[in-house]
Amino acid sequence: MSDKKHKSIISPLKAARGMGADKSGFHHWWMQRVTAIALIPLTIWFMFCAVGAIANASYDRALEWLSSPLHAVLMILYVIATLYHAALGLKVVIEDYVHKESLKIASIFFVNFACFAGAVASIYAVLLVSLKG
Repeated sequence: MSDKKHKSIISPLKAARGMGADKSGFHHWWMQRVTAIALIPLTIWFMFCAVGAIANASYDRALEWLSSPLHAVLMILYVIATLYHAALGLKVVIEDYVHKESLKIASIFFVNFACFAGAVASIYAVLLVSLKG
């Protein structure tokens, strides 16, 4: 009886604190929102400046445009935010819809690796172009 009384004193918040398999649900949720908000101005910049400026431009003009330090930095930020946001979102989709644990782990690993590799390759390409020009 006394054991039952003791358990009733613990609040639900205290009982839930520190629980969960990942222990980082809030961080994941918060980073998804931060990257989404960061992508709003970066996507507007990308659509109007990047696509608009080089859509019908020559190859040399496109290289010249990306050689600008401002455009190179914004392009790198856009790539990082986009691929990180994609990795976070795809992880949630995989966790929700893939039920076989080994396939879930392999899929999350593949998505994270692909996003990381894409970010590294994109950043390398931007730096190569911007530092050459």
